[in-house]
Amino acid sequence: MFKIFSRYASVGIINTAIHWGSFYLITHTARTDQALANLGAFCISVTFSFFANARWTFSSETTSLRYILYVMFMGSMAVFVGWLADQYELSFIFTLIVFSGVSLLFGFTYSKYIIFRPFK
Repeated sequence: MFKIFSRYASVGIINTAIHWGSFYLITHTARTDQALANLGAFCISVTFSFFANARWTFSSETTSLRYILYVMFMGSMAVFVGWLADQYELSFIFTLIVFSGVSLLFGFTYSKYIIFRPFK
């Protein structure tokens, strides 16, 4: 279990770098607002995360349904954490730190036991 979690966390670190890098590039090259840039960066990074975790972490098959369910779950968590931060007027740092922790723990559990569990 530790080996799988370590791989998942490693993909998460790369995923975070991709998200932040994509966000920077989108805001500075497309000259768009932060909300649209964050959505674009999320789409890029969550796609990387899905395929990297499927292949390297869980040695699992990728399907369209799995991809859609993964993106919806991770996106819902991102929106919920952002909503909470907005409701309590918390700093964007709160959102980044809390979402990183929440997505690591809940994302791993969801991925292992629902998304990438072996077909029977």
